[in-house]
Amino acid sequence: MKATVIHGARDVRLEEVASPVLSTGGDAIVRVVAACVCGSDLSPYRGVTPVEEPTRIGHEFVGIVEEVGPDVARIKVGDFVIAPFYDCDMTCANCLNGVSASCLHGGWWGNGDRMGGFADGAQGEFVRVPHADGTLVATPEQPDAALVPSLLALSDVMGTGHHAAVSAGVGAESTVVVVGDGAVGLCAILAARRLGASRIVAMSRHADRQALAREFGATDVIEERGDEGVEQVKALFDGLGADCVLECVGTKESMDQAIRSARPGGMIGYVGVPNGGAELPIRRLFGTNVGVNGGVAPVRNYIEELLTEVLAGTLNPGPVFDLELPLSEVAEAYAAMDERRATKVLLRP
Repeated sequence: MKATVIHGARDVRLEEVASPVLSTGGDAIVRVVAACVCGSDLSPYRGVTPVEEPTRIGHEFVGIVEEVGPDVARIKVGDFVIAPFYDCDMTCANCLNGVSASCLHGGWWGNGDRMGGFADGAQGEFVRVPHADGTLVATPEQPDAALVPSLLALSDVMGTGHHAAVSAGVGAESTVVVVGDGAVGLCAILAARRLGASRIVAMSRHADRQALAREFGATDVIEERGDEGVEQVKALFDGLGADCVLECVGTKESMDQAIRSARPGGMIGYVGVPNGGAELPIRRLFGTNVGVNGGVAPVRNYIEELLTEVLAGTLNPGPVFDLELPLSEVAEAYAAMDERRATKVLLRP
């Protein structure tokens, strides 16, 4: 079968690899209907995260179940399923406590599970899914093709944006600032609106993303950064700052922007992968009573809740995918995101 392999910085190739086979009894083979490139995939692509050897890559997909192991009870052959960006059993203490990304027995696509088994990268034709009953969420019936982008968004970016909003305590009438206008930031805007925020500020410098931010629920857009950006945020909120700030980038600068944009007693919800040296100024947090909460989003715990609204047509994160390509053009997909010609690329095998 064909799958994406990263060999080094800016060296992504579609190669022939071994087809997956059932091996644990509790696993499943899924034929990928759609996958995508994530902003975090760009870290190894750009050389920020070293690639020691050729590695399968990709961690977001939806598809059709082709085979199941003898111990799989909930998932059936023929199901259309959504896979979170990690595998998990949904039975361990961490999963049951709402933090399935820390599953005691799970792992990460392309990096193996915590029990030592190999896990496939998601940007390929087929994927073996460990802990199929826990990891996968089946839709009630085969979805319309037009729903596929929104369903794919539930595998990562929509749940991650939602986690930022939940971590920051967004609720009815909250004032919110979203730092980051990538797919996660845009979904965080959607999540804040869904949770009842009264005013949502998108910090964005790109006209196309600003337009989608407003479509998703942003009431204001601020292009400035640093001191000027903070001043503009405070000017919107009585000189104080916002109740909740959602940090969706992961750099030192974005975290600083978020913390200084919150009012005294406000809360930061952070989900940006901290590859850029993000730091917490404890003295400032202490002096302002600003809180910081978040981390790796436990998107599996959110999928059923969000899926209900996607199927009902009341939640539509699909427009974050502004470019669709065949898997054969995966190298172009990475280049388009790296060069900011696309917000998020959907891949179809």
